[in-house]
Amino acid sequence: MACASEKEKYQQWLAQINQVCGRFAARPLPGEFIGELETSYARSLKLSTVTTAGVNLFRSREEIKLGNDAWFYTVFQLEGSAIVEQNDRQSVLEAGDITLIDASRPCSIYWPERSRQISLLLPRQIVEQQCRFQAIRCAHPLSRQLPTVQLSFRLLKESMENGDLSDRESEAALEAMVCLLRPAFQEQETAPRKERQFRNVLALIDEHLQSPALRPEWIAAESGMSVRSLYRMFADKGLVVAQYIKNRRLDLCAQALRATGDEEKLAGIGYSWGFADHSHFSTAFKQRFGVSPGEYRRRYR
Repeated sequence: MACASEKEKYQQWLAQINQVCGRFAARPLPGEFIGELETSYARSLKLSTVTTAGVNLFRSREEIKLGNDAWFYTVFQLEGSAIVEQNDRQSVLEAGDITLIDASRPCSIYWPERSRQISLLLPRQIVEQQCRFQAIRCAHPLSRQLPTVQLSFRLLKESMENGDLSDRESEAALEAMVCLLRPAFQEQETAPRKERQFRNVLALIDEHLQSPALRPEWIAAESGMSVRSLYRMFADKGLVVAQYIKNRRLDLCAQALRATGDEEKLAGIGYSWGFADHSHFSTAFKQRFGVSPGEYRRRYR
């Protein structure tokens, strides 16, 4: 990469990656550098097609601090091969394979030779809702021979070709993609007692989300543990009990907003999921989804 114009091309490509995919750093590899990036947005589907060679793209703790970690990258390998590393796991992706990368953890991708792949941004909240906080295998290659992988490629292709998708339809496509791939991405191991207990607590919360009595003290008593143990259980997952309950309620409010018309009052939807104060509901909703409940419903109408 001695040529000035080639260095400039390299820097421009990296700047594009940082703008579209989040903060990354890079280092050149031996051989010719190729760097091309195409972006595509179909409502909730945010895609980037990377064609590259002779470079190592990576995210360290520094890049994660400076960027957005609210995503998982679903990588669809189209041509050539790529080496992906995360969580002390290294995998080789061949054409037709899929893998998942967690934006909140350091990762590294090597393209020694010409490679082409699509990176689809999956919102963390969708993955967490589908997987219920179970361990997820990142940088694990899902073979093109798997029927779920073939279906996912087909769903991605058809979604990209359909420019008339609504917000609701594109989000449904994302959820379908996660649902298809979830069994292959989840760690295949018997859950220890603490993990089973945590899942039971999540099920209890879901069962009583509409109840105003749903508080940490009540949950702890119903689960046969101390409040301190409950807090520690959630802290071990990087969660706060009250915040989890609020976010879960907001997610179900969003689901209701997508399914109802203008005749359903916004305050009534918030109240039905435990938000007694409409102003508090509206503020919390905007913090989570970036728009007010009314605007959110208009977008999905």
